[in-house]
Amino acid sequence: MPPTSALFLGSGEFAEELAVAFRRLGVEVRTADNDAARDPEGLRALVDEHHPDFILPMIENTAVEVLAELEAAGDVVVVPSAHGCELTVARDTLRHTANQDLGLPTTAYRFVDNRADFDQAVADLGLPCIVKPATFSAGHGHTVIRGEGEVDAAWDNARGDGDDVMVERFVDFDSEITLLAVRSVDPATGKLATWFCEPIGHINHDGRLLESWQPTALSPAALDNARSMAARISNALGGRGVFAVEMFVSGDDVYFSGVTPRPHDVATVTLSSQRFSQYDLHARAVLGLPIDTTLVSPGACTMLYGPVNDLAAALAVPEADVRLYRDERAMVLVTAETVDSARSRAAQASEAATRSIG
Repeated sequence: MPPTSALFLGSGEFAEELAVAFRRLGVEVRTADNDAARDPEGLRALVDEHHPDFILPMIENTAVEVLAELEAAGDVVVVPSAHGCELTVARDTLRHTANQDLGLPTTAYRFVDNRADFDQAVADLGLPCIVKPATFSAGHGHTVIRGEGEVDAAWDNARGDGDDVMVERFVDFDSEITLLAVRSVDPATGKLATWFCEPIGHINHDGRLLESWQPTALSPAALDNARSMAARISNALGGRGVFAVEMFVSGDDVYFSGVTPRPHDVATVTLSSQRFSQYDLHARAVLGLPIDTTLVSPGACTMLYGPVNDLAAALAVPEADVRLYRDERAMVLVTAETVDSARSRAAQASEAATRSIG
């Protein structure tokens, strides 16, 4: 395979993990900071300087018009595609594609741009309901309104710098899952095909990931529905790579929630549970290399949003690993014979890591 190069738009721990996966496959990786990724002229200058073979947006808010120009000119491969990047910038375009164009079941929702329409949407959808910024924000600005006294704060929290707001009906589903769909070239046919990882269960609070585990149990019918949904939405976005499709599950029924066309924090559990992590799979898929989604062990992951006081105690838990990131963020990864045991060990390691010493 000839030498190739990739330009990442946006930085952070996920970009760092992905860069390692690409470099293992002989790809030269350069990273543009978030401001350069959003600036059309800055992005053009970076492409002119580095001449990458691939551009991989690592954040939603990039200069998509420049990506479309570059893709149309055939100068570079945009991952997954310029069209896919554009669709996933805002919740309204993505929901329209999923619900109205593809017919995927979703919860009831409204998009509003002023306070009067927001209040009406809350009244129509009823309490409790979920309020989010219309632009994807990695969980920031999410609020569950459970009482009338929380409406003002939810509006202010989601509105941020003046963005539109999404109001979504809250439904008490059995579980929230993420399914990784991996689109790459099938070596047997030379054509695009889709592979699926085992479904990942997770728990979030106030828009932040607390815990994830793999696999999570679904009925055969629900698993078939989830895979069909993931294949359809990833096909609509186009291109190659990993697509993290978020869904709600109620019995055999599955409801679309969102999709991220790149590695996702929920799927960091794959660093320990799968033969090849989501980062390895994304790199392989982009390069058109063979895909292997084998699960090697049940695993669990917990996210820590404060200082790690006792790393040794956390690592003393059987089959535990801890990864430290900037801004006092850390991740605990654990494997075990069963998912329940893995989750229990992850909780034990997390408690040990954050326990006060003195």
